[in-house]
Amino acid sequence: MYLSRVKIDIKNRRKIRDLNHLGAYHKWVEDSFVDEIESGFRTRKLWRVDQIGSDSYLLVLSREKPDLQRLEKYGVKGSAQTKDYRPLLDRLREGDKLSFRLVLNPVKSISSGKESGKRGRIIPLVTADQQLQYLMDRSFDHGFSVKSDEVMITGRSFEILRRKNKQSVKVCIAAYGGLLTIEDLERFRSALVNGIGKKKAYGCGLLTVIPVKKQ
Repeated sequence: MYLSRVKIDIKNRRKIRDLNHLGAYHKWVEDSFVDEIESGFRTRKLWRVDQIGSDSYLLVLSREKPDLQRLEKYGVKGSAQTKDYRPLLDRLREGDKLSFRLVLNPVKSISSGKESGKRGRIIPLVTADQQLQYLMDRSFDHGFSVKSDEVMITGRSFEILRRKNKQSVKVCIAAYGGLLTIEDLERFRSALVNGIGKKKAYGCGLLTVIPVKKQ
């Protein structure tokens, strides 16, 4: 596994004029893997956009290394980098407390009733309390715990997703940051590698962590 990052060249309007919906970011990520394009076999990638101060960064977690030149298509030249993700995964232990960042698509399904034969309607969770509870409700299943006073929502928005020959939709996005504790190492590693929740191909689900220095 590899974690890659590139600084988005937000000051270059010519470069980023196409980055006006989630599908464009998805295509940028996919186009950065030349070998997969040539072979016709696509692997799942996780990605998200991080805001750090006044700068924006695209993060990509992948099984193979991306082509850094292609990853800089909409990025600042020379800013793309890739690191092996395995050393981090290998040194994690149950009980570790970690600083984390995560972007999710917080939604819930409204049942149409057992007799209807229809799938439940998916609706977004739009309040901060709902979005925080969405994370809290799913943390155990993904091998970690979070305390309500150690996590916060760092960003909330609706982003446009356009797909070929399909109607555009608005995707509910919530960005989280804070501290978590590993409770089940196997499940937690799976969450890091496979992501959490829905819309993983469109900028959601990527959980990244940094060990907290012990006092």
